[in-house]
Amino acid sequence: MSAAENSLPVLVAGGGIGGVAAALALVRQGFKVQVFEQAPEIGEIGAGIQLGPNAFHAFDALGVGQKTRSRSVFTDFMVMHDALDGYQVGKIPTDDKFRQRFGNPYAVIHRADVHFSLLEGAQESGQVEIFTSIRIERVEQDAEGVTITDQHGKRYRGVALIGADGVKSVVREQFVGDAARVTGHVVYRAVVDQKDFPDELKWNAASIWVGPNCHLVHYPLRGGEQYNVVVTFHSRKQEEWGITEGSKEEVQSYFQDILPKARQLIDLPKSWKRWATADRDPIGQWSFGRVTLLGDAAHPTTQYMAQGACMALEDAVTLGEALRVTGNDWPRALELYQRSRIARTARIVLSGREMGRIYHAKGVERLVRNDLWRGRSPERFYDAVEWLYGWNVGNCLAQEPQSQEAAEPALA
Repeated sequence: MSAAENSLPVLVAGGGIGGVAAALALVRQGFKVQVFEQAPEIGEIGAGIQLGPNAFHAFDALGVGQKTRSRSVFTDFMVMHDALDGYQVGKIPTDDKFRQRFGNPYAVIHRADVHFSLLEGAQESGQVEIFTSIRIERVEQDAEGVTITDQHGKRYRGVALIGADGVKSVVREQFVGDAARVTGHVVYRAVVDQKDFPDELKWNAASIWVGPNCHLVHYPLRGGEQYNVVVTFHSRKQEEWGITEGSKEEVQSYFQDILPKARQLIDLPKSWKRWATADRDPIGQWSFGRVTLLGDAAHPTTQYMAQGACMALEDAVTLGEALRVTGNDWPRALELYQRSRIARTARIVLSGREMGRIYHAKGVERLVRNDLWRGRSPERFYDAVEWLYGWNVGNCLAQEPQSQEAAEPALA
């Protein structure tokens, strides 16, 4: 890297979880970072999210493991019930044996607390500058760097650009130009105070009730002072991706036939946020010279695998590792980063689609779903999720491809 390149910051489009995590990873590789957020304030909307052991491996690699742990609720188990009759479809303990198997816990946390932990780390580094109310309009690059132009015509120069600007990524639009796939699945999210939450559902667990074309999720937040409530249903109308205020009358209309024990969840929130969800078909290239994508900009997914934020965190760590092993050679590093992430994140996107079908099964498919995990031991559940929760900084990079000669054994 030349002296001129070394003096340039890395530009990051998007100040959400993925963007700030990327900034932390880049700082740890010796870079200064400029983050550009189009919202007037840096922050996160939403409610709770789930964090697998892979997320905590990423937090540790980014230097904010303790911050995030202090704001998390560590669950005792994950559990799925049939929302029509209450049958327990499956239960996965997340106890000491789980932690020993995967090296870290399973937890639930408010999305804003994840973002704040990352933001604290970025601010403490003194190497991250954040710009708000900035929308990137154009990206140009040459052999030595990238120049972005904002909505006011102001230009910023950097050694590279990380597009972490979400499902509606401006960076992806310029370099890929594909359309988002609106799912027709609508998600309502809310947070309920502990005093208003039913005692019979105050489980220290990530809990899901699955029904025909719908499901409900609940789990504790912030030391049990609040509970996260999420409901999902197949919309009757044509949806467009976006976030609006929810309507209690609308959400109640989709849950008439489910068990009262589960249905009471939708009567608890005083207000809802409504997400009309979207993903995109996986792509085989998201790095272009000195520009790459990260998080939802690279591999937007539905919520069914509870891994959207976790994948963005993994991306950030992998990007940093790719830079480390290539000596901050940006084109080589971005190619390695991309190669290390494409298959894994595509598996999340495609598995999310299939898991949505399993959750929302009806008729005979529902009966098959309810038989899938009957009698399964915790060890068999752990084996099934090894591919997901076994990720860590030590195995995040793809192996270098071997030449044909090296791959073939020598003949005697």
